[in-house]
Amino acid sequence: MTENDSPPRARALAPTGRAPGFCALALALALAPAAAAAQAPRGLWRQQSHGLDEASVGALLADELRCNACHGAPGALPGALPGALPGTLPGPNLADVGWRVSPSYLRRFIAAPSEAQPGTKMPGLLDELAPAARAEAAEALTHYLVARAPRRFERGAVVGDAATAGDALYHSVGCVACHGPLADAPHPHVAEKYSLDSLAEFLFQPLHVRAAGRMPDMLLSRAEARAIASALIGRDRPAEPAFEVDAAQVTRGRALFDELRCAACHALEGHATPEPVARGADLDLAAGCLADAPRGVPRYALAVDERSALRSAWGATPARMEPEAEVARTLVAFNCIACHARGTERGMLGGVARERDPYFRTTQPDLGDDARIPPPLTLLGAKLQADWLHKVLFDGARVRPYMLTRMPQFGEAQLARLPAAFAAADGAALAAYEMPVPEGDDARAARDGGRELLGVTGLACVTCHDFNGSASPGFRGIDLITTPERLQPGWFVRFMIAPQALRPGIVMPESWPGGEAVHKGILDGDTDRQLRGIWYFLTQGRTAADPKGIRPEPTLLHVEGAARLYRGRSGIAGFRGIAVGFKEGLNYAFNAQNGSLAGLWRGDFVSVRWDGQGAGEFRPLERALTLAQDVAFARLATPDAAWPLKPALTGDNPVNPDPLYPRNHGYHFRGYAQDKDEVPTLFYASDDVQIAERTTVAARDGAEVLRRVLTFEAPRKEALSMRVLAGDLDAASGDHCSTSELRLTWSTPPARPLELAADRRAATATAPADMVLHLTLPAGLSELVIDYELLR
Repeated sequence: MTENDSPPRARALAPTGRAPGFCALALALALAPAAAAAQAPRGLWRQQSHGLDEASVGALLADELRCNACHGAPGALPGALPGALPGTLPGPNLADVGWRVSPSYLRRFIAAPSEAQPGTKMPGLLDELAPAARAEAAEALTHYLVARAPRRFERGAVVGDAATAGDALYHSVGCVACHGPLADAPHPHVAEKYSLDSLAEFLFQPLHVRAAGRMPDMLLSRAEARAIASALIGRDRPAEPAFEVDAAQVTRGRALFDELRCAACHALEGHATPEPVARGADLDLAAGCLADAPRGVPRYALAVDERSALRSAWGATPARMEPEAEVARTLVAFNCIACHARGTERGMLGGVARERDPYFRTTQPDLGDDARIPPPLTLLGAKLQADWLHKVLFDGARVRPYMLTRMPQFGEAQLARLPAAFAAADGAALAAYEMPVPEGDDARAARDGGRELLGVTGLACVTCHDFNGSASPGFRGIDLITTPERLQPGWFVRFMIAPQALRPGIVMPESWPGGEAVHKGILDGDTDRQLRGIWYFLTQGRTAADPKGIRPEPTLLHVEGAARLYRGRSGIAGFRGIAVGFKEGLNYAFNAQNGSLAGLWRGDFVSVRWDGQGAGEFRPLERALTLAQDVAFARLATPDAAWPLKPALTGDNPVNPDPLYPRNHGYHFRGYAQDKDEVPTLFYASDDVQIAERTTVAARDGAEVLRRVLTFEAPRKEALSMRVLAGDLDAASGDHCSTSELRLTWSTPPARPLELAADRRAATATAPADMVLHLTLPAGLSELVIDYELLR
């Protein structure tokens, strides 16, 4: 009668870092106006994006209020939620509520639920009684429930720094997604309601008390649960008045429990579930609980639009929900949309709200937002294997230990139909892709080719991903060995070829740009063979041999003949760095995250750290000239407009305020391809202008220079600005500029000309001096050649 609790159930066994979901202490599913044509259950802070129509919201509300507990057989309402038909969601388990909840709070809640806890789903059952009679009835019911408790309520005291630790946990594991920051006091009744022990026990195993799953299991340890309970309760709490159970009151309370039909929602030993009072089809939708002034019925705190939604749902013709509608309503009911987004035909459903975004954190910030924001659920049924989705939802499976926000467990009884609904909604969205098991020599070739592709001499996947339980020498991305267990082949292939198409903004590079293999010497450069080779190699599971680079190796990389390319994290070129060295002893580094030439040096190539903090990053073996790593191309409103600089992160502000910075300025990296001499051509775009750049060693005025040839393909005449140098400029003219260490000279070839204007701009309070080339690109192909001469 006091909370949405449940009989004991088995607790999920493993912790999860997948993502937070819904964790409300009491989700109040009343309706509040949202978009013009829809309403949202009160308490769901993403009201504007739930996307449900009035009838669907009403059906959801009827489920939450358990209308069919009193009003007939399942099916009276259209489209029951997965795992629970309307009216069958279990109410709170009251077996030990007299220990868990303060008797003084229990008394007040029973007398006037909505006053004690605004937004509660508990109706007022005593509202029509005179104040004195109402108080007497609440007193009797309190004595009855307290008498059944196995022990007495004792407040307990918060000790040490438990509240401080709990505050940090509350804001990191996912509680904040649904409840808001503690500073906003989202739980004013908690300190009065619970003891420290009872709240800690509830947070540790909430499904034992609330089987309906609206408060899920966050897979907290006992110590974590007690810490969060300490933060929620605080040190300054009201003293609990003495309470002695009176036998006569217990007898009266037991009778009232039956008289008020409490067992319709609260299964309690010794009380039979009462028969329905009116069947769904026989209800007068203008009377009873839905009347403007209800009499003789439970009083729900319903607003006008809430009653309208309930009437709309109840009056609708029962029908089987389509899979997408079933998915959407489930995501709204369990507030999955507080953390996850899902693309639908109507647009994007849910996603982390801007004001909650800073609370989503990670131990691997260089992996970008995908390391801290729970993954989108778009096409989930085409992405995940059914068994894996079951493990995530019901067994606490995790593959993102770096994500501090956790994926909660809602209980299998409530979500049992969700995997099938996802599969039915999304299963045909991606074309099937066969992964035949090779045999004999083909099997060996596939296995060896897949292993080489994952290693540092191939696509260098292990520089960003763990492998088979071994830590990556760079980032700590998802363990690659779990791929065949988790993903469906069709998703895997499409994602590997075009990761941005399925996960916009992800730091995963395109290793098969346009579907073409970059490494022509592995598995004949055949894209299908390479993808099947990786898949087959990963199906070897724990027996798979380590790809090159996952274990410590020699640290020095030299250039002997052909050009040499190395991809990985770097202090000089960011976490998506590309280093290229030439036998002539000239080298450069490119920041593929922002699309800028990041550094130049003369001499030996790079060293690679394979151990310790920051392992896996490459470093030039010689002193390098570091260049600006902001976006290189932009469309400026005016020639003197400030250049868009990349956001600066600090210890006090560790969350990137503009996580899509390069994309927001038009940049998109599309991969690279190497020729027979291993010289790479880098492919990227600035909005709809496609850019290919190839850098080689050339001679200019008797000196060796790095010659950077940029080829532009524009669909129409286009204005584009390029920032070629920033810092202390010694000299500049129409075709060159220089510092004390570097000289740049640019030109445009007659065969593919473009118009350019050089603009040397003075330093400001927020930006250094820089040289910007304002380019006017013709429709079609044009070219810019820039020579970089190191002066030291």
